[in-house]
Amino acid sequence: MDKETIWLGVGFLGQALFSARFIVQWIKSERAKKSVLPVAFWYFSICGGITLLAYALYREDPVFIAGQLTGLLIYFRNLYLILYEHKFKDTD
Repeated sequence: MDKETIWLGVGFLGQALFSARFIVQWIKSERAKKSVLPVAFWYFSICGGITLLAYALYREDPVFIAGQLTGLLIYFRNLYLILYEHKFKDTD
């Protein structure tokens, strides 16, 4: 398998991980009968974002790189806030 095919696979994997977050969110919301963002949404966002960032770096696409870096900062911050909140809820 050549390098281009491998990187194309990385790009599709990243996109699949990134898209999976919406499926997880949709299922969770349907079960709750309201809009819900499960923690898994942020984990899929981070995994998909990192994989897509790697692909964007390989492609040397500055627009794609900037978009993924910005998104990753937001995803990590949201996950941190969730974990921080749970840490203090558990100690009460």
